Formats: sequence, C-alpha cells, structure tokens
Amino acid sequence: MALQGLRVIEMGQLIAGPFAGKTLGEFGADVIKIEPPGAGDPLRNWRLLKEGTSVWWQVQSRNKRSIALDLRSAEGQEIARQLIATADVLIENFRPGTLESWGLGWDVLSELNPGLVMLRISGYGQTGPYRDLPGFGAIGEAMGGLRHLTGEPGRVPVRCGISIGDTLAALHGTIGILTALYHRKVNGGKGQVIDVALHEAVFNVMESLIPEYSAFGAVREAAGSALPGIAPSNAYRCADGYVLIAGNGDSIFKRLMQTIGRDDLAEDPALANNAGRVARVDALDAAIGAWTVSQPVEQVLQRLADARVPAGKVYTAKDIVEDPHYRARDMIVSQTTRDGYTLDVPGIVPKLQATPGAVRSSAPRLGDDTDSVLQQLGLREEDIRALREKGVVA
Repeated sequence: MALQGLRVIEMGQLIAGPFAGKTLGEFGADVIKIEPPGAGDPLRNWRLLKEGTSVWWQVQSRNKRSIALDLRSAEGQEIARQLIATADVLIENFRPGTLESWGLGWDVLSELNPGLVMLRISGYGQTGPYRDLPGFGAIGEAMGGLRHLTGEPGRVPVRCGISIGDTLAALHGTIGILTALYHRKVNGGKGQVIDVALHEAVFNVMESLIPEYSAFGAVREAAGSALPGIAPSNAYRCADGYVLIAGNGDSIFKRLMQTIGRDDLAEDPALANNAGRVARVDALDAAIGAWTVSQPVEQVLQRLADARVPAGKVYTAKDIVEDPHYRARDMIVSQTTRDGYTLDVPGIVPKLQATPGAVRSSAPRLGDDTDSVLQQLGLREEDIRALREKGVVA
C-alpha cells in the first residue's frame, strides 16, 4: 500500500484530527490512536449507538490501533514521548498550548525526533489574537464565510447537515502531511509543523467570495438551492420529489430548453451565454419548474439523461445504499466490527490504481492495543501491570 511503513501517532479527538488519521490509515499507515482511559474518544458515544458504541466510530477509527494513556500524568507523557520518537507523523487537535503544558511541545518533540511531521488542527490556528479561544467546526464554518451563504434568503443560516468544517480541516491537514513528508524526503530528512485553522480550511474553498467584494464591494448572500451568478442551476420540484438540474453550459442550456419544449428560449440570442441567462434567471427557473412539476423524478431524470443534461436526484441514505453505481465502484462496503456484527460503510476515496486503499482492520475497542504497543517500546509485562494499577494506561 502507498503509505505502508509510515507510523502515525493520533492524539486528536472527535472529528478533525481523527479524520486525517483515518485517511492515512486507509492507505496503509500504522495509526496508533492515544485515548484517555475511561471513556476514550467522545466520538465512541456520538449519534446512534449499536451494542454501546457509535456506528460512526466504526468508520472513523478503522485501520487504527488504540492505546489508552493518561496524558495528564508524568508517566503517560513520558510514554507519549517514547512513542512519538518512533513516529513519522503526529496528529493533534487540542487547543493551542495544551501539548506544551504536558511537555510535548514542538521544541521538545523536534529535538527528540528531527524528522517528525506534526499536524496541529485548532479553531483559529497556533498564532494570532484568537488562538486561545475554543473553536469547533461549526464556528469555523461561520467565521470562514460558509454559514452566511447557507439557507434561504432572509432566514436563519443553516448548517449543511454534517461537520464539514472539521472534515475540510482534516483534508487540508492530510495534504499538508503528505507535502511535508515529500519535503522531508528530498531535503535532508527534516520534519516540520503543519498549522491548520478550522475557519481557514473553510475559507479556502469559498471560491470568488473575497475577490468579488474587493473588486465590486459585492457581499454574496444566501440563495437557497440556486448557484448565484450561474444559470440555470437549481433544485426543481417534481410530482414526487426534487431534482437538481445544472443547465448552465451554453450548449447544455439549448438542449435543456428543447427538452422542456421551450425552443423560443433555446434560440433566443440574449440567452446564448451565462451573463444573459443570469439576467433572466427567475424566468428560466419558472419555465423549468413548470415542466418538472407534473412529472415524477425518474421520468424527468430519464428525459434529461437522453438529452445529455446534467441532473440528479436528491439522494437519501436509502437511495445511496441501493444505488448500483455506488456498489459498482466499491463505495458501499461491508465491514465486520470487533463486536461481531456487520455494517455497510463508506468505501475509500480517492481510488489509486496501483496502490488502492483498504479496510485492513475494524475500529478498536478502547485500549485494545495498549499492551502490544507498550511491549514494542520495550516495556515488560510487570511494568505494564504497574502502570495499569496506577491508571496511567488501560
């Protein structure tokens, strides 16, 4: 596998840090997750639980080993330093200053392991006036500009339904890790810190938001299901649901208008380019909606597919699981948990031709690998037993 032989120590909790660890683990990295004794990572108990454990956990923590270690104790901190000394990558998403208070700051770790690549994900980054403020992904989405654009005009901004701020930060962090590892390889083996702020990861995907404000003083506003400045591209009501139609390419627009029986619009020279269509977007949306509203979703999709117009159904979880295309591309796979039951779970993205990712092991129970990891560090059984009696490990 592409990352076989890479050792990653994951100290983060919940979503942002662990999603980066998940991604590396799917491509072969040995990910050792440090969790606090007792409850472990809070994600174990988030959303729907089966046999006492979150089914979300089963995806987020596959291909990882779990060691239950009290990082607030001096002995736990020393074990962490020994582990990090053996690692290529350290992932953490604590509030800035937390690791430093445990004697695990970059100055200490880089001297211990000069090749270490350290990903630090936090609400506002490791520097700046907001660095010490608590921050979750939802706050990053707000500060990054995303929440202002979600929802219907004039109504309360809504979230997109998932923790997109955390996941965007994790993906940017993964890019940073791989970039730093390449730099280490070609520049003498020296590691570095990757500093990812939740709001900056969101801000980085906000497209033309700031250039439009800079050039025109334009503040982009919420637009519901439409794509402002691109027309026609929207969600349209059908007899039994909704379809998304992206008819904003010049030739696509003509085929769409012909399909809905509006040759007059297809041949109108004022609508031959996007600027002209944007000026009349309400009329175009009304024309498309009048065509879709009396037909079932499947009929609309078939007619648009025949005309080579991009369109899609708004999928539920049930639609995804039953869709043959998802199955054909191994995007729904069966995973057996350590409790013995089987789950349908998401497959792996991206798909590498020569070194594809894989689910090599199911998500661990808390501390499943404590003994084996400590033994690899050279600790004897009696040493581990003594640490367990003190509550340093579990």
